[in-house]
Amino acid sequence: MQNLLILLILILLGYLSGSIPFGYLISKTKNIDIRKQGSGNIGATNVSRFLGLKYAILVGILDIAKAVLPIYIGSLFFQPGWELALISIAPVMGHLFPVWLKFKGGKAVSVIFASIIMVMGWQYSLILLGIWIISLFLIKIMSLTNIIIFIIVPFIFWHQTHSYIYVALGIFYVLIIWWAHRENIKRLIAGTEPKLIKK
Repeated sequence: MQNLLILLILILLGYLSGSIPFGYLISKTKNIDIRKQGSGNIGATNVSRFLGLKYAILVGILDIAKAVLPIYIGSLFFQPGWELALISIAPVMGHLFPVWLKFKGGKAVSVIFASIIMVMGWQYSLILLGIWIISLFLIKIMSLTNIIIFIIVPFIFWHQTHSYIYVALGIFYVLIIWWAHRENIKRLIAGTEPKLIKK
């Protein structure tokens, strides 16, 4: 019963932490409501279009940190398994459906990457990040790069853990990424998806 209570508290903590809309908050310091600009997304990509690369990087780092924190705290109480998988999902759901912004959030790429870091470790995560950067440079479309790269997440989770729980978690992340990018997918099919705008 005590472990269940701890788990529920950490899931709630993870959701609330994931709900912190750093993209929105940082853009407001520049008198910009990022929800009313460009794609209307509060993530780093949309921030880069209107505030520049340095602010986009800041948003990305903060979004990763807000997910790493509850997962790390959870790892102090639970071994890798279904409990940590649920705790890992909580900040993702918070980012997608933040209570502070009427449940309209970002696309969860950064917060899912935080979970990848916690499963794979920094060394392998940096390799994956390098592959993502190279792919983005070649493809030049952020949404398509995300959709393609995240397909390999279930396989790298299996390679690192040999756990069906984490394979299921990886598949869940793939589905979330595809769902969050559903409008981008429509534009990709129509050939109207914009390429990454550099500032």
